[in-house]
Amino acid sequence: MPEQAGLDTDNLPQHIAIIMDGNGRWAQKRSLLRTVGHKVGVESVQNIVRASRELGIKVLTLYAFSTENWNRPALEVKALMTLLKSYLEKEITNLIENNITLQTIGQIEKLPQDVYKTLSETIQNTASNSGLVLNLALSYGSRNEITLAVKNICQKCLSSELNIDDISENTVAEHLNTRGLPDPDLIIRTGGESRLSNFLLWQASYSEIYITETHWPDFRKQDLIEAIGDYQRRQRRFGRTGDQVKKQNTP
Repeated sequence: MPEQAGLDTDNLPQHIAIIMDGNGRWAQKRSLLRTVGHKVGVESVQNIVRASRELGIKVLTLYAFSTENWNRPALEVKALMTLLKSYLEKEITNLIENNITLQTIGQIEKLPQDVYKTLSETIQNTASNSGLVLNLALSYGSRNEITLAVKNICQKCLSSELNIDDISENTVAEHLNTRGLPDPDLIIRTGGESRLSNFLLWQASYSEIYITETHWPDFRKQDLIEAIGDYQRRQRRFGRTGDQVKKQNTP
């Protein structure tokens, strides 16, 4: 529970997004195949989903497969798709029993047909749940997401469904894959790299970013707690001064 973890239960991030990096390097460091790193990484997914639910996080977005990942060796891509399908098949009971809703962002229609079918069934079977939202970014790229949003908005303007003068930041947000979800308060990247890698570029405008050297296969609940603790020690100003924030938070 949050109290046992030493976290401030009144200052938990609503939405945590994780760039799960380092599977391949974790494996190579141990003279193992990269696919072994991905397989162990699934255990980290299970652990962090469970921990997020226990800690009271509302939305957990995991960057599982990017649009650029399609360019990886065919055998590695096939292994990743197999692991995804296996994870969904094994976890469906746990998702339902733990009141977790599965959602996705990205071009999931590009997934192999059998994976797409299993994914769609899992989404449908968890749709009525009301607890943690597990949001998987699959075949996802933020630039592509924004480009498609612009195209959709332009089409609505051409059809007179939308007036160009009425377009706002909210209009754009409503045409993104993440519509209906809060922007991430905290973005965690494992594996030590310091970049967003085409992940939630619009949504991350005021996210707190936490980089850890820990590779994803080693990332567990205690690592998540440390990241949240670091988040809670920061002052989120959203363009204001520190004094303004202190004044607003003073009873």
